[in-house]
Amino acid sequence: MTYRKSSAPAASRARCFLIVATTLSLGGCQTISSVFDGQRGDYRNTGRLPPLEVPPDLARPNADTRFNVPEVGGGAASTTFSEFDKQRKGKPAPGATGVLPQVEKTRIERSGTERWLVVPGTPEKVWPLVREFWLESGFLLAVETPEAGVLETDWSENRPRVSEGGIRGLFDRLVSTVRASGTRDRFRTRLERGPDGSTEIYVSHRGLEEVQVGVNSPEFRWQQRPSDTDLEAEMLRRIMVRFGTPEGVAKDSLARSQAPAPARAQITKAADGTSSLTVADDFDRAWRRVGLALDRIGFTVEDRDRSKGLYFVRYADTDAAPQKEGYLSRLAFWRGDTVAPRKAEQFRILVGAVDGASTRVQVFNREGAPDRSETAQRILTVLLEQLR
Repeated sequence: MTYRKSSAPAASRARCFLIVATTLSLGGCQTISSVFDGQRGDYRNTGRLPPLEVPPDLARPNADTRFNVPEVGGGAASTTFSEFDKQRKGKPAPGATGVLPQVEKTRIERSGTERWLVVPGTPEKVWPLVREFWLESGFLLAVETPEAGVLETDWSENRPRVSEGGIRGLFDRLVSTVRASGTRDRFRTRLERGPDGSTEIYVSHRGLEEVQVGVNSPEFRWQQRPSDTDLEAEMLRRIMVRFGTPEGVAKDSLARSQAPAPARAQITKAADGTSSLTVADDFDRAWRRVGLALDRIGFTVEDRDRSKGLYFVRYADTDAAPQKEGYLSRLAFWRGDTVAPRKAEQFRILVGAVDGASTRVQVFNREGAPDRSETAQRILTVLLEQLR
């Protein structure tokens, strides 16, 4: 006789489990639905909380109404976008927030070979934007003097981006991180107070290039290369765009500033043999242009006194005759034929007003007497090239 085990208990257990699971699911859905139905927010009938209390030792923050939703027709009434746009108050216009200047008042001006950017606002408001521009452009800041309005970047390698295809383009992308371009750039930004509460931004460029010491020598050294006025103008255009000016407007302003301008400076010689530089600008404009020229040429400006119109500079005349070495230095035969480097001398650049439309620039020695040397003549010649 064969006995078979009945499967009735297993089937009954499965039916019981299915009934319990169905009951729990229906109850859970009903519970969740009731919870959400009861907690559904009615945003049209919500009220307003009391204003935030500010401690007495802190300043109350400025209210910004740009994101406020106006009340139209009572709390429960519907609001259309047109009604919302009509009652929306305090729309910020360019320059109204005190952060960005107005576009129509931002322009590039030119006098001779120099250009500068004029923006509305005091230097205290413009300074943070200029500082952010250089940092966002990838430059490191070496000098920051807000009280003098001077900001200077560190030396940065100039890597021109030229799109090339094929194997050469692939190779250039692979070795771009280890290949040096052999040029360095440095920019100095000077902020000056302009008329009617505006700020004038001057940018001067200095460059270095790596050159070989001798024909077959493995030695290389850095030497100064001429300043690039086109690069200065390009930086002014980029700063103008950073301040909120559209790209097309900034390009048009730069193109208008590149129009040929008449000469505004000339060297004159007095009866006593003293030379001076006459600039067709008033004192304020000539003072700023001379300061920009000194920065561009590479003079070391140790101090300045605007009330007296004096720049205290240090300059080493590399074109002058080599200095003679002393007796003990000539005895050092193992040094070979060497030339003693020129020592930097201190000069005073005097900027004085002749009348309301012209200014005279003179070079004095460190004692304050008129300098009639060849070095002083070369200083005036170099300034003439920048101020003409």
